[in-house]
Amino acid sequence: MHPDGTIDFEAWQRLLEFHLSGGTSAVIVGGTTGESATITDTELKQLVIAARDFARGRMAIIAGAGVSSTAMTVERVRWLGELEIDGLLVVTPAYVKPTQEGLFQHYSAVAAAAKVPVVLYNVPGRTGVDMLPATVARLAVVPRIVAIKEAVAGAARVREILSLAPKFTVLSGDDATCREAVLAGARGVISVTANVAPKGMSEMIAAALAGDAVRAAALDAPLAGLHHELFVEGNPIPVKWALERMGMIQAGIRLPMTPLAESFYGRVSAAMDAAGLKSGSRGS
Repeated sequence: MHPDGTIDFEAWQRLLEFHLSGGTSAVIVGGTTGESATITDTELKQLVIAARDFARGRMAIIAGAGVSSTAMTVERVRWLGELEIDGLLVVTPAYVKPTQEGLFQHYSAVAAAAKVPVVLYNVPGRTGVDMLPATVARLAVVPRIVAIKEAVAGAARVREILSLAPKFTVLSGDDATCREAVLAGARGVISVTANVAPKGMSEMIAAALAGDAVRAAALDAPLAGLHHELFVEGNPIPVKWALERMGMIQAGIRLPMTPLAESFYGRVSAAMDAAGLKSGSRGS
């Protein structure tokens, strides 16, 4: 965003190029760890179309579609599905704390309305509800539901889901444990760290997918600080500060989020330095 909060489409193009050159296989537009809560439907549509037109099949474009109301989520799923994108990421309804049956019916309604594949998203630390593996297994056989972004940390949850739904695609949603999750059977990560270090994350995940635990650990080591320090304040606050320092974006951010507190500059800077990310480097 520009400093006044309006969307900077030139910077959006620059970020997309950064990810393509870094080996990112898919971009989530309007993901919940970004500023999806502060952009309008019109802006989301503009961002999705710009990303789709840029990607042209070179990387997948997935749009964030989930809100706390099933009816509103279904409405969003319908119009996003008309934009010729590759999929939808649908987070569990936040704050309302639905039951497991409520989650099953919510996602069943979403899938029935969807024209493109649906990725479930479970992040109890942000939403207040945990979609349990048994519910995921029920949803795994629903047409158009193809994967889950599972943000419960560690490999145990991945193993539990796969024990109930062996053919279902699990994607890690926790950077600090994604390497272990992939080695346990997850097929990748939808990442916070990759917003600033796409090449490093892409190479590390590729090694883990190949079963090379030693190489994956070596590649993950310089990223470890980012996995933690990009969470010193609520996302995307630290990520946007890091990208601004790299020369990728301007300082715009919308309320209720505020710029990174100066007291955290040193911590985030140190993590960036450890990962080889320098000021004004644009990811080089």
